[in-house]
Amino acid sequence: MSTDSPVNSSDKSESSLGKRLRNFLVVMVAIALSVALVLGLRTETTSASLAKLSNSSTPLEVAVSNGKPSLVEFYADWCTVCQKMAPDITQLETEYADKMNFVMLNVDNTKWLPEMLKYRVDGIPHFVFLSQQGETIAQAIGDQPRTIMASNLEALVTGSSLPYAQASGKVSKFSAPVAPTASQDDPRSHGSQVVN
Repeated sequence: MSTDSPVNSSDKSESSLGKRLRNFLVVMVAIALSVALVLGLRTETTSASLAKLSNSSTPLEVAVSNGKPSLVEFYADWCTVCQKMAPDITQLETEYADKMNFVMLNVDNTKWLPEMLKYRVDGIPHFVFLSQQGETIAQAIGDQPRTIMASNLEALVTGSSLPYAQASGKVSKFSAPVAPTASQDDPRSHGSQVVN
């Protein structure tokens, strides 16, 4: 029995050291993952940028009546091009916030269907440049480089013609719900139903 005792104590100390090392590594990995998770949650994503832009957006009714030129953007949260452009639009909004209105209209909200039909929105992002009086000056569809958007906004603010009017880039396809059509049940159309 005395010969077994020293061998067992040596194995126990080695296994105890191995367990301590393993536990130390598990704790370190847990700490690293926790830090990564906290930092990951604290960083802003592009969809959060779209939400931020939408929250800081000037209401359309105010934009067409407050005497400032406006940039109206038709967008959707699922639109990858809109998400890609969000950081640039955020920077431009910060730069031009006191000189013009930035309006965000989500195409998934049927409230904006009349505006989608008015401006013929069939791809997003769809940008509409409005004068100080609320009149349409130009439109741009799809991915627009920041320099082109900045040039157009500068021209809009100064009242000169937009250098990149009617620009088109990469879009996310969007089909607006179709407005109801006139049915055959209209009481004024009863004469068209008479067959001779």
